[in-house]
Amino acid sequence: MVWLPLLLVACVVAGVGCARLCRATLAAAARAHGVPAADAPELTVGEAAYLAGGPLRVTDLTLVSMHRERRLLLARTGWATVVDADACAADPLERAVIGALGPQGQAPVPAVRPLVAAAESVHLLAERLVARGLAVPAAGRREVAAGLRAVRAGLLLSLALGTVSALLVPAAERAPVLAGFALPLLASGLCLLIGRIEVYPHTRWASPAGQRLLASLSATDPLTALATRGPAVLEPELRAALRGRG
Repeated sequence: MVWLPLLLVACVVAGVGCARLCRATLAAAARAHGVPAADAPELTVGEAAYLAGGPLRVTDLTLVSMHRERRLLLARTGWATVVDADACAADPLERAVIGALGPQGQAPVPAVRPLVAAAESVHLLAERLVARGLAVPAAGRREVAAGLRAVRAGLLLSLALGTVSALLVPAAERAPVLAGFALPLLASGLCLLIGRIEVYPHTRWASPAGQRLLASLSATDPLTALATRGPAVLEPELRAALRGRG
């Protein structure tokens, strides 16, 4: 019965991981309660970009919008160059882009994107969406991600301890060992599967209410299509520019 303490450890770790993920999921759902889509105000294209892809999607949308309006040049080689800085003064997201390009007014797009994504204007946009119940708070995303890591660790530990326990007993006595370790393995595996399928699509950026508003948007406008679907809808030259390689 040397394997029983190992089974107890596996069950405790698996149980803690599953409980942590469930608690984080429930807390995220409670914070991101949202408002009915019919009663919510219409999303701006920038808000749709955040709900669909987060801060980097907002950055890509701003860069492409400025490029199409000839305030910024996105070269296929992956460099961004200011064309008309004065026309960007009224928009906080565009001002963030100008600031990220530096005093020379030119910089590689891969260096600009994270700077704009971390700008105060993007942070304020996220806060407004969280206050309206359309976006999941950053704390909720971190808690869910930590819960998934805990469940994954419990699954791997149960597998390792089960293998060790099976090797410690004679072959004729392995049936109860395998049956015992099947419980934490099954619990962790199912919890991880449900988390992957159900948790991430609804808590990465948009709350359920935000998801409903995104689903109601039409992607006929090119910028709306970029906001909701990402750079895959762009022409090859702009995709190359955003990736930073020609």
